[in-house]
Amino acid sequence: MKALVIGGTGPTGHFIVNGLVSRGYQVAMLHTGRHELDEIPPTVEHIHTDPFSEDALRGALGSRTFDLTIAAYGRLRRIVEVMAGRTGRFISIGGTPAYRGYMNPTVLRPQGMPVPTAEDAPTVPVEDEDPKGWRVAQTEQAVFERHPEATHFRYPFLYGPYQIAPREWCVVRRILDGRRSIILPEDGLSLCHSGYVENAAHAVLLAVDRSDASKGQIYNCGDEHLLTLRQMVEVIAQALGYELEIVSMPWQFAIPARPMMAQPWTTHRVLDLTRIKTHLGYTDVVPPEQGLALTAHWLRDHPLERGGTGEKILQDPFDYRAEDELVTAWKALCEKMPRVKFEREPGYTATYSGPGGKPRSSSWQ
Repeated sequence: MKALVIGGTGPTGHFIVNGLVSRGYQVAMLHTGRHELDEIPPTVEHIHTDPFSEDALRGALGSRTFDLTIAAYGRLRRIVEVMAGRTGRFISIGGTPAYRGYMNPTVLRPQGMPVPTAEDAPTVPVEDEDPKGWRVAQTEQAVFERHPEATHFRYPFLYGPYQIAPREWCVVRRILDGRRSIILPEDGLSLCHSGYVENAAHAVLLAVDRSDASKGQIYNCGDEHLLTLRQMVEVIAQALGYELEIVSMPWQFAIPARPMMAQPWTTHRVLDLTRIKTHLGYTDVVPPEQGLALTAHWLRDHPLERGGTGEKILQDPFDYRAEDELVTAWKALCEKMPRVKFEREPGYTATYSGPGGKPRSSSWQ
């Protein structure tokens, strides 16, 4: 069996390639050749060309055909045209911005995506509403127009080795720089789905194993167990044996946390994994706490270049002077907050506390 992987040097690529090799496939990787990974075995063929150019793709592939193609990089709309009629199975990888409200939750009422969001949720309907999300949604349509039995995965944020601009670096660098505090919006309670790289690759390989069940399907992809932003920070700090004070602020003041939030809102972005779990039997192969710890150690040992491309993509200036001023001002403001006296202090409901249950507020009679 012959398999073509377009890409293969990204965060999930070597897991996918090695997974195909272990399944008995003769694998060819098509990529630019600018990056080579030690994890790729020497038995894998490398086809070096520009995956973003339709002419380059056609020239590099010639008249070759494949039993399976996994498209993980390049211009997907061009790839589906090139591979039409020359592959038995087609699996593509896209992203969650296709969902209406993912990039712009204000278009939905009530504001924000449904929690969780299933694969049949509306995608971006018009370009003016969200140009990026609309292009992603249009590309998905192009996949199934040319390959009706294709399988398409919507990747969330990924974490793990080989990420170009890992959000976790915002935490790891502050630890490496000896920072004692980190600013988070709304106590870091926001939820944004992510997936450890090995888990995402495992999901794609399940579609290879269960071709009949996955034909013609779109799948959400991500970790089963979802961590809040605060929990992510706590896990990373613990993995590196460090203590960080988490300073909670309203999101409009928590400006240094924007690169970690990756959106100018605090609405949740949570994916429904029911379909991939029932169709393909997906479960995490790496628990997120373990994956984050591995990511933290990787970034400690393979730090991003200070001021380099990765940090520029993250848009985190690591302006510690401004952060210190902000923390000082916020704490001073909190200290000036007057203590408001309630005639009867509100308590927490005890509706389901059982016989003899008492409200938690001692002032409520």
